[in-house]
Amino acid sequence: MTVIPPRSPSDPTPVSGRTHRPSKLEPAQLGFTPQPPVAWLSPLQLAATGVRVAFAAQFGAYLDKRELQNAFPTKVHDEHVNDEELWLDYIADLGDGFDATYSMAYLLAQEEVEASGERLPRGRVLVLGGDSVYPTASGKAYEDRFEGPYRAALPQVPAENGPTLFALPGNHDWYDGLTAFLRLFARREGSRIGGWRTKQTRSYFALQLPHRWWLLALDAQGAAYMDDPQLEYFRGVAANIEEGDRIILVTPQPAWVQSEEHPLYYDTIDYFLRTVIDPTGASVALMVSGDLHHYARYAQSDSGQQLITCGGGGAYMAATNHLPQAITVPPKHSQVRRQSTGMPYTLQKTYPSKLRSRWLGSGVFARLPWRNPGFATMLGIMHTMLMLSLNNAAGRILTVPIFMMTALVMFSCVFFAVGLTEAAAKTTPIVLGALHGCAHIALGVVGLSLWRLLPFDGYKPAVQAALAVVVYLTPAGIAAALLVSLYLLIAASFKVNVNELYAGQGIEDFKSFLRMRFAPDGTLSIYVVGVDKISKKWLAQPTGSWFRPATALKPRLVDEVITLGPAKQHAAPPTVLPSDAEDPSHTA
Repeated sequence: MTVIPPRSPSDPTPVSGRTHRPSKLEPAQLGFTPQPPVAWLSPLQLAATGVRVAFAAQFGAYLDKRELQNAFPTKVHDEHVNDEELWLDYIADLGDGFDATYSMAYLLAQEEVEASGERLPRGRVLVLGGDSVYPTASGKAYEDRFEGPYRAALPQVPAENGPTLFALPGNHDWYDGLTAFLRLFARREGSRIGGWRTKQTRSYFALQLPHRWWLLALDAQGAAYMDDPQLEYFRGVAANIEEGDRIILVTPQPAWVQSEEHPLYYDTIDYFLRTVIDPTGASVALMVSGDLHHYARYAQSDSGQQLITCGGGGAYMAATNHLPQAITVPPKHSQVRRQSTGMPYTLQKTYPSKLRSRWLGSGVFARLPWRNPGFATMLGIMHTMLMLSLNNAAGRILTVPIFMMTALVMFSCVFFAVGLTEAAAKTTPIVLGALHGCAHIALGVVGLSLWRLLPFDGYKPAVQAALAVVVYLTPAGIAAALLVSLYLLIAASFKVNVNELYAGQGIEDFKSFLRMRFAPDGTLSIYVVGVDKISKKWLAQPTGSWFRPATALKPRLVDEVITLGPAKQHAAPPTVLPSDAEDPSHTA
């Protein structure tokens, strides 16, 4: 009896002995459901994400599966160590709305990309830098927001130079304790996601690259310790690293710029560098991360070391105008007793530029209310209840309904400022949140004045409530959403709710990825490919990617080509001249 194995979730569904090619963006044809961008200010989304984040914070240690990975196979991936030349792609923060995610997957899948006159061939290796799914990890979410779009972009393994894929988890991958992530990426027998083959067996990995280059990807979330199995794995890798080798360190978040809000974030990286890398005599030429949804590059002038954030894989664009112009790494305010000597780094380039980032932030009035209708509806309900409580006061300054509604408004605004702002000092968020709450109460008083101009005072309270829902709720919700937009714009200048200012707008453009070339002479060239505008209309095609953009994407280089020097040559042993007695050519 012939046993037909079950289809891997990463394999395309065979139809009549051939690979099915859909003609429309319909779930029945695709095998997955294309998703819209996450509405981050949706009330249900805010509540669900808040619960999951709180659950992960409280019980994350119990869900942590890193130590269990000690039973998984240990391997250094060295398939390309003898290549004369190698192209490698890096992308992060990609599993969001279909249009943005597929736009970048489509570019990664093409045989080559032309950007600013440079023809850049597809990477033989694709590294995902974290957050392959939003808002939280599950098998269904990975299928719809990451695996499906990438399978559609590269449905078959290329006949030559089939690429491999390696993934590092980000904080959103961690919300289920890495369960779905490990099932998708870390399978013993390997699998494939479209035309990309997966080979890793753990949530962290090491790639031995040509010409004595190494790529080490650390699974170290936030201020969490580095687990013993992972530490032992990289110590085993370090035993094969020689003096003078060059290292690319991939981390889940750019701790070098997050240390002001999170003083402990860089400590784990610094400990790894001091205890694992430094004894080898190798040098870290590049640290790269996602997590922040923009491109930013810091450089150390003396050593040329580069610190790159590249989180432009598909999620909403994040601000660059608040990035510091100069940083010290490790940070001076680190709490560890032993740390490396701090070195100065300066900001070299951002994408989008700081000026454009600031200008995009000012577009919050046009974007936030319309891209978060559930949020505007929630505000409308709250303001309708506030107006009705004020209207039923019968001349009294304070009643139980008024007290309850004003307390709810004040608490919500202060929590919105304090609870969603990552900062050690809470005074500024509290003050701004309180002022925000007062502004909403003032808006409620204005709404009451306008309501009393309408001929509804003679109706019964129940009828007035029904009329308020019909007449008052919608304009009140829009006005309140515009007030929140004004608050976010002002608060961002004080570094409060900066993320919400941009997350609420859901800007899908200004995406980016890195394409790296390891040249035959051992130098590394980094090309930063940016896309100012993604595609939102797709056309089916008979070969290659399932769909192509109706209007061609226009990738371009958004930074100068970054060139890092080759590994240092091993020092030759000193030449010892033989004495007369040892010289075989000497005759007595």
